[in-house]
Amino acid sequence: MTDQTFQPLKIFNTLTRKKDVFVPIAPPYVGMYVCGPTVYNNVHLGNIRTFLAFDILYRYLTHIGYKVRYVRNITDVGHLVGDGDEGEDKIGKMAKLQKLEPMEIVQRYTNDFHDVTAIFNLLTPSIEPTATGHLIEQIEAVQTLIEKGAAYESNGSVYFDINKYQGAGNEYGKLSGRIIEDLLNETRELDGQAEKRNPLDFALWKKASPEHIMQWDSPWGMGFPGWHLECTCMSKKYLGKQFDIHGGGMDLKFPHHECEIAQGKSLTGEEPVRYWMHTNMLTVNGQKMSKSLGNSFLPSELFAGSHELLDQAYSPMTVRFFMLQSQYRSTLDFSNDALKAAHKGYKKLANGLRNAKLLTYSAEEEIAIDEAKKADIQKSVDGFYGAMNDDLNTAVAFANLFNLLKYINMLNMGQLKPAAIGEDTFNLLKEKFVVFFEDVLGLQEELAEGYAILDGMLNLYREFKKLQNYEKVDEIRSYFKNQGLVIRDTKVRVDWAYEE
Repeated sequence: MTDQTFQPLKIFNTLTRKKDVFVPIAPPYVGMYVCGPTVYNNVHLGNIRTFLAFDILYRYLTHIGYKVRYVRNITDVGHLVGDGDEGEDKIGKMAKLQKLEPMEIVQRYTNDFHDVTAIFNLLTPSIEPTATGHLIEQIEAVQTLIEKGAAYESNGSVYFDINKYQGAGNEYGKLSGRIIEDLLNETRELDGQAEKRNPLDFALWKKASPEHIMQWDSPWGMGFPGWHLECTCMSKKYLGKQFDIHGGGMDLKFPHHECEIAQGKSLTGEEPVRYWMHTNMLTVNGQKMSKSLGNSFLPSELFAGSHELLDQAYSPMTVRFFMLQSQYRSTLDFSNDALKAAHKGYKKLANGLRNAKLLTYSAEEEIAIDEAKKADIQKSVDGFYGAMNDDLNTAVAFANLFNLLKYINMLNMGQLKPAAIGEDTFNLLKEKFVVFFEDVLGLQEELAEGYAILDGMLNLYREFKKLQNYEKVDEIRSYFKNQGLVIRDTKVRVDWAYEE
């Protein structure tokens, strides 16, 4: 582990309802499973917020020395409209609407998901399994649960038996804080409930009606797996019967993750997960983001500024920066003012990144060390780690990064001599600023042109300025402005920067 983990990493564990010190099962290895998208439509910003939170966790765990196996699934069957045990499969329904094969829908929206996550600079997981690719494992799990008496077959479907599970250390509802009696009172009489011994029993395998597009043969007849089963089977296959971290949006706590715990514990006799993590929701101008309210927009609309609620377009890194300004468990509210402020903040940091990479150390004679500045730089580096170790508090981490930016800018403008903070502190400042920006927070520069082209244009600017060819000078300034950049012509040097 890195020497910066002097303060232990704490994670808010939904299961214990408190921040727990993170202690992996088999350090330095960490197993992490995150519920991925159901690929029946374009990925939305709520999805991105969740996957971004776990991208940060993946990056940070790796940064402090852990070897992480990150599994994020693709749901391509079994997720029914309404998230329950009845109704159409979401993918099958979309296939009918678009008159396509279900796997065409799956491929189209899986591609969209990958494109969007790449635009936001999310790292790819170690393994990305699909539900249809693990039907054998799911059928085997159902058979095992039947043999153990934890499940029963009814009219071609198989259900998990909640009454058999309850007791002897098992408590359905413990993750979400739901009480069985209250859940029973809230249960409505639905089609198919008569097949169940208990209204809370959930489907492990569903009998398919003749018109159901996606169905497979099984020991119980033609059907398809229940939505909750895939994650239990895939996490167990790739991470073992017990693993470190399971994540997802807060909307998955019940019933999805509650069912995963019941299935997993019934299959293996052990708690499947040590730390459960859940992200909070998105709102727009204080209202829940929802298609029915007309305030939901896709990432593509955000980048193009094409939604009626948006004043302008916002770049992917602006949005990434904006999302990380709130801790993942807090509600995140989209507004034009907040996004515009995020744009400025991101550009300031991006300029700092370029300046940090250009800085070089030079010793100055008879310059006294400024101990206060040295201490403040070290304090901000430690503060960044302290914030990240406090349940990934990226909001506080950014405050420390901006304090480091202050010193980067002072060095760049000649207001602070490198020797005044000493070579070790200079190198610490430069290294950590770049690493925090790029590796831990996953931000990157957004340039239409590469460094070589821009630097070449800047050389032309210098030449035309010497020749007093101001027409060409203005043309080059316009060229940079069209790229969202400005030329900074100071006494120290001529350089380009991001327009803030």
